[in-house]
Amino acid sequence: MTKHTPHATHPDIIKRLKRANGHLLSVIEMIEAERPCTDIAQQLHAVEKAITQAKRTLIQDHIDHCLDAAMAGAGSDGAPATAEFKAITKYL
Repeated sequence: MTKHTPHATHPDIIKRLKRANGHLLSVIEMIEAERPCTDIAQQLHAVEKAITQAKRTLIQDHIDHCLDAAMAGAGSDGAPATAEFKAITKYL
């Protein structure tokens, strides 16, 4: 695995994931409290959106910074950067 360099978006991603975690804990409590399914579904939707946005931000940041740097350092052989791009796109 390659060395990872933190990016400016990482604090925002952490906030989003903590928010998703809070929503998920709420969902569990709501199910245990036998709350209406529509309320539970709304909270689950919030969890999904928070996680999706965190993933989108992470992948976009990776493409914008890590792959750009890899291509710049690759010279005429962009194979490692291309392989890395292919690897991350499976998570889109």
